[in-house]
Amino acid sequence: MTPVVEINFDGIVGPSHNYAGLSLGNIASARHQGSTSYPKAAALQGLAKMRGNLARFGHQGFFLPLPRPNFALLDGLGLNIESDTPALVAAAFSASSMWTANAATVSPSPDTDDGRCHFTPANLVTMLHRGQEWPDTKRQLDLAFANTAHFAVHDAITPSFGDEGAANHMRLCESHGASGVEVFVYGRPGGKFPARQHEQSSRAVARLHGLKREACVFIEQNPAAIEAGAFHNDVVAVANENVIFAHELAFADRQGAYDAMRAAFPALQVVEVPDSAVPLDEAIRTYLFNAQLVTRPNDAGPNAGMALIVPDECRKSPRVWEWCEQILAGNGPIREVIPVDVRQSMANGGGPACLRLRVACDPAHVDPRFLLTEEKADRMEAIIANNWPEQIDPADLGSKALTQAIISARQKLLQALGLEELG
Repeated sequence: MTPVVEINFDGIVGPSHNYAGLSLGNIASARHQGSTSYPKAAALQGLAKMRGNLARFGHQGFFLPLPRPNFALLDGLGLNIESDTPALVAAAFSASSMWTANAATVSPSPDTDDGRCHFTPANLVTMLHRGQEWPDTKRQLDLAFANTAHFAVHDAITPSFGDEGAANHMRLCESHGASGVEVFVYGRPGGKFPARQHEQSSRAVARLHGLKREACVFIEQNPAAIEAGAFHNDVVAVANENVIFAHELAFADRQGAYDAMRAAFPALQVVEVPDSAVPLDEAIRTYLFNAQLVTRPNDAGPNAGMALIVPDECRKSPRVWEWCEQILAGNGPIREVIPVDVRQSMANGGGPACLRLRVACDPAHVDPRFLLTEEKADRMEAIIANNWPEQIDPADLGSKALTQAIISARQKLLQALGLEELG
């Protein structure tokens, strides 16, 4: 049997991390538009989260920042880097690829008809600053998962249909190495904010990955959740193995959604937070559900259960933290809540779950350059500390000095990790 384990691949926060407020429907992004960002602090916060997970779970991967500014995007729009259209220039500097939950949708080998782990990069076409990402994301996927006997990397879905990747995808299984049921959550257009995940994209991904029809569930996200700022499903729901952790208002047809999941996966356990305990707007503000729900290692005890890795904002909310304490006092599957500081990412609308792509596979088949070790983390930390900008004001975007500093910082990281081919 191939040893399949779950590896979280986090995005390293790039040196162009800024608050340009480009993401319609992302409340945190809009709230912090025009604020000063701190790329060095952001990258070190993300790296600290990765180090913690490596120590707890034994495996951790990463993806590199994409090339920024994206001169191809500027050329395609007929702009130069000092253009007087700042929103378009800001898109070319966007560091949003750090949120690797949007990098791709992943179907592990136990679920697919050819026994390989399949990836489809997300086209992210709803937003200009994200729609530019997938070709460079695919280059990294092609490198990290180059072993075609075990992996298949597809092109993105045709841009007629919006696809936002794993942020709208969950997997239910008895263990990561067992065959599972894949849950695709989509939105319907017509509301105040765009519904970024199209139903037909989800269905196309399922077909491309060779998933069994009876092992797929397609569910509509609650329009009220999208209007409240849950621009992706992972802002209101997350699953791990046989557990789904969700807000009461996550799905358009709450009971129908749970019934459909149970019909495909009878062992489902639902941990639901009532709106009366944590109102939807508070859940979105603190990103309680944009958490990493992970299986604790066996050495945590005979009934290890699961851990919930939440942003530190949850601990600072009396209502959210009271619920966390109540759930830990019970006998449910969640046995530990771990707050982490990802404040810089949170201010732009991304919590712990946004920062990672879950891949269940045999680590021996992954290019080791994309797998974290303590020595590699030390190397990354030194590069970031010495080269990432201390701060960026949106007005700085397009300046020659900042542009050169961003390009140089990324190149030094690529060289330190032996990944110059991504330059």
